[in-house]
Amino acid sequence: MSDLPTLPITFRPGSTRAVLLSAAVAILVVITAVAMLLKQLSPAERLSFILTALLLDAVLLLLARPKVVADESGVTVVNLTNKRRLEWAEILQVTLRPGDPWVFLNLSDGTSLPALGIQPGIARQRAIADARALRALAEARSVADPERPQG
Repeated sequence: MSDLPTLPITFRPGSTRAVLLSAAVAILVVITAVAMLLKQLSPAERLSFILTALLLDAVLLLLARPKVVADESGVTVVNLTNKRRLEWAEILQVTLRPGDPWVFLNLSDGTSLPALGIQPGIARQRAIADARALRALAEARSVADPERPQG
């Protein structure tokens, strides 16, 4: 177990997040500058430009939200619009097959939960390493769970 990551640990698509956040800043700056530089625009039209930029930024920030947080008691999966807390015993398998857009967690209730916080989009090798680390943690914790006292 010495090769297991130290808990708590957060997995998130760092490169993708950096691109999305940079794009959000650039969009806000450029659209606001254009709105201010176009002299023929009324104040309401300028405001609509800025509100449009803020709306685009909100979408980009939503896309940058996913993460997977593992701690001693379980895993929290934060996807675009939802957040789910799982106990280690609920996670049967962590998979990232070739061609998958992100990691999937196969759960004890028979369902599969996408974990968008680990995705091989821009940083494929990092996502593979993160998926392996989460898989190792899940396997180690699920073996340890039956030995834990209930209460």
